[in-house]
Amino acid sequence: MKLKRQQGVAVVTALLLTTLAVTIVASLFWQQQVQVRSMENQRLQLQTRWIVRGALDLSRLILNQDLNDSRLTTRLDGIWATPLEETRLDDYVERERLQGENFNATLSGRMVDAQGRFNLTNLASSQQLNAYEVEVFERLLSNLRLDSGLAQATAQMVKNAAQTTQGATSQPMALVRVEDLLAVSGFTPQAIEQLRDYVIILPVNRGLNVNTAPAELLSALVPGLSLSDAAAMVSARKTASYRDLADFRARPQVTGKQITASFDVRSDYFLAYSRVKLDRATLETQSLLERSASAPVTTVKWIREY
Repeated sequence: MKLKRQQGVAVVTALLLTTLAVTIVASLFWQQQVQVRSMENQRLQLQTRWIVRGALDLSRLILNQDLNDSRLTTRLDGIWATPLEETRLDDYVERERLQGENFNATLSGRMVDAQGRFNLTNLASSQQLNAYEVEVFERLLSNLRLDSGLAQATAQMVKNAAQTTQGATSQPMALVRVEDLLAVSGFTPQAIEQLRDYVIILPVNRGLNVNTAPAELLSALVPGLSLSDAAAMVSARKTASYRDLADFRARPQVTGKQITASFDVRSDYFLAYSRVKLDRATLETQSLLERSASAPVTTVKWIREY
């Protein structure tokens, strides 16, 4: 009887040890699988970043070509404004393919004229507020049915930030993203979303490009210009863009109106948007590109991932 009990204990012990061994082996396999998947994810993320870099190189070439084609104006019918629809990259990305693997790589992107938006940097310097630019921002806020009083508070924030940077040109203001306007009392997340496509923070003062700005901004730029007249100008601009500042001032809707804020018919700054899908990895980026006014040279000022 005692011998049978001992045999039973031995069997139970053996079963427990076997179960423990199987559990340990399974755990090791699982950890190995997790490590392999982690390494694959890192590799995919690295590859997506390289693809984005390649897309930015293409964007720089396009902007340089556009400058060669038309140095005096930047228009919405330029080659830079043609979006890149979602394009498969299977034939262009080198990667070891396992048998039966469904490899999927796509790239899409577009460029936007950053100077077709109101530059918040123009609102103030370290010495004083720019009253003319503040008035433009007030009218823009009104056109978007937001509180125009927020313009003064924003300009004061820009001035204070410019003073703390002691004239540094690399980052002349605390505002870096549109979301930073939430630091100004009165701005809400909903207001930020309304403003997102109408404002920009550039590293230097730059005037609004009237060849690419939407109607809300043209109306804000020109005192007394109604939204309906601005919309008519935007429509007419599709076939006859503005050759220079005098050409813009000569348009019937603008004649007789005094424009005091800065504006232009060409641009030096552009936003490039890219979206890369590589298997299960997706990377969306926004980049600010600066194009030289005198030579076909374009540099990347910053890249933000989403």
